[in-house]
Amino acid sequence: MNSEWSLKELYSGYEDPAFLADLAGLEEKIAEYNKAAGALDREKPAQSIHNLLVASDAVSELSGKLYSFCSLQEYANSADKQAADYCEKIRKLQQERTRAVVAFEKFVAEVDDLEGVTASDELLKEYAYRLCRMKEGAAHNLSEEVEEAVAKLELSGASAWEKQRSYLTAMLKVDYDGKELTLPDIRNLAYDKDPSVRRAAYGAELASYAKIRDAAAFSLNNIKQQTLTMIKLRHYASPLEETLWQSRMKRETLDAMFTAMREYFPKFRQYLRRKGELLGHKNGLPWYDLFAPMGGSSRRFTAQEAKDYLVGIFGGFAEDLAAMVERAFDEAWIDFYPRKGKQGGAFCADLYCVRQSRILTNFDGTLSDVVTLAHELGHAYHNQQIFENRIGNTGYPMPVAETASNFNETIVMDAAIAAAEGEERLGLIESQLQDVTQIMCDIYSRYLFETAVFEKKEDGFLFADELDGLMLAAQKEAYGDGLDPEFLHPGMWINKQHYYFSGLNFYNFPYAFGGLFARGLYAQYREEGAAFLPKYRSLLKATATCSVEDAAAMAGIDLTKPDFFEKSLKSYADRVDEFLSLTEGMR
Repeated sequence: MNSEWSLKELYSGYEDPAFLADLAGLEEKIAEYNKAAGALDREKPAQSIHNLLVASDAVSELSGKLYSFCSLQEYANSADKQAADYCEKIRKLQQERTRAVVAFEKFVAEVDDLEGVTASDELLKEYAYRLCRMKEGAAHNLSEEVEEAVAKLELSGASAWEKQRSYLTAMLKVDYDGKELTLPDIRNLAYDKDPSVRRAAYGAELASYAKIRDAAAFSLNNIKQQTLTMIKLRHYASPLEETLWQSRMKRETLDAMFTAMREYFPKFRQYLRRKGELLGHKNGLPWYDLFAPMGGSSRRFTAQEAKDYLVGIFGGFAEDLAAMVERAFDEAWIDFYPRKGKQGGAFCADLYCVRQSRILTNFDGTLSDVVTLAHELGHAYHNQQIFENRIGNTGYPMPVAETASNFNETIVMDAAIAAAEGEERLGLIESQLQDVTQIMCDIYSRYLFETAVFEKKEDGFLFADELDGLMLAAQKEAYGDGLDPEFLHPGMWINKQHYYFSGLNFYNFPYAFGGLFARGLYAQYREEGAAFLPKYRSLLKATATCSVEDAAAMAGIDLTKPDFFEKSLKSYADRVDEFLSLTEGMR
């Protein structure tokens, strides 16, 4: 089993003749797209739109293959200058069709009977939802000239600041116990069974941020300032409104979810306080013990053991999922271990061109790491369903992007808990509660922090100390008395890359939504059994071609009411009650 992912399915390297030929071919495809945009004919709307969509698909397939290869190389090694150079070249090439894209969107928006035109062509029927969104979103588009200028300035604007922060954290050296560790290495020590190691690692992590905090603050300020400038130009009321539009989600759905979450926060704080007491703390759980292993959760896994464990569990749910997981391990879809220069965290990238995915993790062998693998493999399974669509119908919004990943987590943890007894059961329940508390309290704190940053940014520059303060305030509100207020994590705004995504804001609440949505779907699976699987696959496939609410409606769910979210949270609250019962008298 390889420890690093394979990209040879794309290209053998930057000197690969196929890579160089495709790079040249991309320029040709973009030129063809621009030519098609110049030939738009209002007397022939169906044919014009058809031609543009064909040209767009051709550009997307080729640019997706090229950019995936280069960006994945860069994620695996931030010092890879060629990867960075080629990523920038591809982005610049893509910007050469900005005017044409805007012209196409404007053309579609001005078609009077778009529904009738769409119905007249088989390709247009497949892209009906995308075209409808294009027409509805026209009010937020700028002129062709301005959109082109914005796209070009992006390279030296928010995108450049995002890259700076990624480079800083990837190359950061953390001083610990006479050694220099990477940031992922030091954060993995939060799961160590030795309390002195956890606390020392926490201190070392916070101290290390002093080396980059001012630079990170400049990155965050400039990214958020660009966002605020652009939403005004595009006539959005706020960054959140833009994000909800991008997410294909109603504000009523977000409010319903937060209403239910706030109702259940006290239950999760009970869990945190009890864990703190079990570890000898009297004033709530300190941050450095959030991920302290308990009971049987201290089990360690090799990569092979993780594979066997996941294949076995998923085989009891769906054979096609288990088979895909086996392929992911055997065919080098996964880059497992931390190393200098490698991006921290975990993600899954879709490779539409070869109908595969690639997964980056920083695997250290804990159960939490195995659950992270399950999570990312859920994204890969979602991709497998989406790959049945045309490439222009493969983009699904942030909230439903976390559906299959969290569904996988639920399968793994519930199966493991059901088979366990005694200390092992306690450990597994506690591990699940760790993860659920992250998508509840921590995600909410991130939402609160980003909201505050946008509000404060209107008044001026936010220096690192102020950002620390906003983060602490958000954590106190979200975690309440569950955490020790003397030991929070003011530097989390530096650590979490989601705050720095150019053009993508509030990448936090989708994790909470995904967790609760998946939990509710899992409950439905438990009721329906195998009959649920075709419905589940169809729902995942449809997430790229409908709104969040319409996707949920396929399973008979109304997301605009708190009821569904409360039902999901009640099942988690039952886990908290079981944890409290199992640990009664252990203090």
